[in-house]
Amino acid sequence: MAEIRSFFRTNRTPVYFVGPTAFNLLGIDRWVRNFDYIVYYDSWDGGHPRVFAPTNRPFVEFESSEQINNYLLRDPEVQAFIAERGRRTTARPKIAMVFFDAETEEICEELGYELILPPHELRRHLDSKIVTTRLGNEAGVPSVPNVLTEVDSFDALVRIATGAGLGTDLVVQTPYGDSGKTTFFVASEADWEACAGDVIGETVKVMKRINNKAAAVEAVITRYGTVVGPFMTDLTGYPELTPYKGGWCGNDLFPEALSDTQREKAIDLVRRLGARLAQEGYLGFFEVDVLVDLDTDKVYLGELNPRISGTSSMTNVTAGAYADMPLFLFHLLEHMDVDYTINVEEINERWRRLAAADVWAQLIMKEPVDSVELILAAPKTGSYRLSDDGTLTFVRTCDDWHEVTQEDECFYLRVYAPGDYRFKGADLGVLVTKGRMQTADGLTARCLAYIRGIRSMYVSEPLQQPPAVFPLAYVK
Repeated sequence: MAEIRSFFRTNRTPVYFVGPTAFNLLGIDRWVRNFDYIVYYDSWDGGHPRVFAPTNRPFVEFESSEQINNYLLRDPEVQAFIAERGRRTTARPKIAMVFFDAETEEICEELGYELILPPHELRRHLDSKIVTTRLGNEAGVPSVPNVLTEVDSFDALVRIATGAGLGTDLVVQTPYGDSGKTTFFVASEADWEACAGDVIGETVKVMKRINNKAAAVEAVITRYGTVVGPFMTDLTGYPELTPYKGGWCGNDLFPEALSDTQREKAIDLVRRLGARLAQEGYLGFFEVDVLVDLDTDKVYLGELNPRISGTSSMTNVTAGAYADMPLFLFHLLEHMDVDYTINVEEINERWRRLAAADVWAQLIMKEPVDSVELILAAPKTGSYRLSDDGTLTFVRTCDDWHEVTQEDECFYLRVYAPGDYRFKGADLGVLVTKGRMQTADGLTARCLAYIRGIRSMYVSEPLQQPPAVFPLAYVK
């Protein structure tokens, strides 16, 4: 591991993370020389030494994160920046990102960039919750009791669910969706009517609703096997943070996230799934949500995100990351044209032991209000301190959250700045701290104080004629 860390610290090959923001892999530049972030939304307004954003950014009606990434790769300023950074080496620039499509692959091929991610077609195939469930079943990785089917009415849903022994309190998921937007809780005909337009015509996963605890974990499929990162609980559906009932809105990473027995079962589940994904030709980074049935203590596969995810920010600052290296670097190793050897069993055992040695939390702060307003003022990206009376005060601008050491201090990454719009579901920013944000009773008092403090720093005014489409900034 020392040799691998040294290799990255002396790396000469340009590596770029391209995205709407630098959020997902922020801090990796501490570990990898010649690692830069190319973004559309510069959260530091030019103040971060490793973040580049083109100066000419006319208003574009982006409809997806993929469109933002493709726009950046096509931008002349971005291409000039990459060309200048690469003129001292013959190595092809390596490009990583969260979301991309076939057009992204074509652009990278055209420009001579190496997209260091599994093929889009494969990722799209595996991203389906229906496919994930089937592959999990084949690998001996069970899902919550479910049936994969099509339904066209509430009566049909009840009949199918009852016949499968799932009861009438159900969770229905369509194949694709982001941050819980296509996860529906259906226990009545009124619930069905609210989601019928999204469900009819789709093959859906109909699950028994269980009393569960959700945990997220990232892993990397390497040539030597699957390295499994730390487990963290999800924050889901809190109206203070997201307008979506099943929407992901943060994570808590702490020793008791899973019991020792649950963690052992979950690690085995993830490694089994990793081996099955490898058979499909998948290599590299992925994220898995696992569900623990609190009534039976069974551990189930929740869903798969075959990509860098919104939990990468937590994974990369844990004790395990500092004992070895951030999980993403195991992914990067597979694309650095170098022979290496690691002991996956040893690494997984070390990360499992260190799971009881760290506490982190993050809040994904979406706009929960169904209105459209122009942002006039927004909190700065940087370090903040929370006083005993609940007042949140800006301390200083800083590059990332690695320097946060106490639960009364946090790092806030601003996404939308003055001149941008706030609207229902907009990702306003991300808050990272060392203390837990959630208990069995809900959000902690400190968490609510952080939310109030950040929201109080936004000043906006309603628009009389809002645009039909907004620039998006997905963080997961």
